[in-house]
Amino acid sequence: MLPPAAAPAQFQRASDQSLLIYFGQQITLEAHQRVRKLLRLLEAEPLEGIQNLHPAYCSVLIKFNPVERGHKELEEILQQYLLRLEQVTLPEPRQIEIPVCYGQEYGPDLVDVGAAHGMTPEQVIELHSSPTYLVYFLGFVPGFAYLGELPDRLVTPRLPTPRRNVPPGSVGIAGNQTGVYPVATPGGWRLLGRTPISMFRPGQNGLSLLSIGDRVRFSPITSERFAALARP
Repeated sequence: MLPPAAAPAQFQRASDQSLLIYFGQQITLEAHQRVRKLLRLLEAEPLEGIQNLHPAYCSVLIKFNPVERGHKELEEILQQYLLRLEQVTLPEPRQIEIPVCYGQEYGPDLVDVGAAHGMTPEQVIELHSSPTYLVYFLGFVPGFAYLGELPDRLVTPRLPTPRRNVPPGSVGIAGNQTGVYPVATPGGWRLLGRTPISMFRPGQNGLSLLSIGDRVRFSPITSERFAALARP
């Protein structure tokens, strides 16, 4: 059984072929761990008819074939999985360091973010690169990891108008999140810097450098070091 401190999971029928399981409405480490444990169980003991699993901060969206089973049957089966979550052991998280060249053409919003919070660009860099961030989930585009949480002093809203093209490797912030754009794409996050490290790796095992549950640190580098690391 779930411990008394853990709120019961809730089910929501998202469409005729998808079911949402959520563990509360708050972004917490406990909710994140329950998401990961459910994913681990479903990957170890897959259910026939399930087509895709889409984790988020405190929920998992399950897409299934409605010809094989309906919402009610799937909910009943998943209830048994949920009762076993506390028996699941999660692996030790990987520790990933990502080099970042902050400011100038690499981080066009660095100065504005600092000004908005009464800080110098150097203080913004120090604040952003100090924490160890948690990879809550991947989404938006392949390889894009949602990392949290930013220090309170750096919490900043998205740009009022998104950019039409954000270069790959751009490191941005939005709200209390940070992340790295893996490919060139439109985006409204405020850009603090850029990494020369490829985040999206279709030719290797796993499409992304980062996986759910990883711990990430950003390491400031010079533009010279950026150029050296960017060389093939």
